[in-house]
Amino acid sequence: MQHLDEATRTELEAAAFRRLLRHLDDNKDVQNIDLMILADFCRNCLSKWLVAAAEERGETLDYESAREHVYGMPYSEWKDMYQAKATPEQMAAFEARQQAKQQRTGDKE
Repeated sequence: MQHLDEATRTELEAAAFRRLLRHLDDNKDVQNIDLMILADFCRNCLSKWLVAAAEERGETLDYESAREHVYGMPYSEWKDMYQAKATPEQMAAFEARQQAKQQRTGDKE
């Protein structure tokens, strides 16, 4: 992608992000805990990254508005309609991932 000008690269990245949001929306059965276990990010992370990107550019974007954009509806509605309670197995896998991450990075959190 180095041969592309910055505007084109930004447009392509934005299009890919919109497609990721559509893909997540089309696959609501994929729980945030599953995403965290497999990829160490979730829909809420995407929302936080949008807020941070806005702040870096001197724009204001509140977290709830960012979540509504990512989830395609208010988070509370999405949670009531689609979010399942994490199973003990999911929580164990999540904890194992976090511990492995801490060991790799030396984080104490």
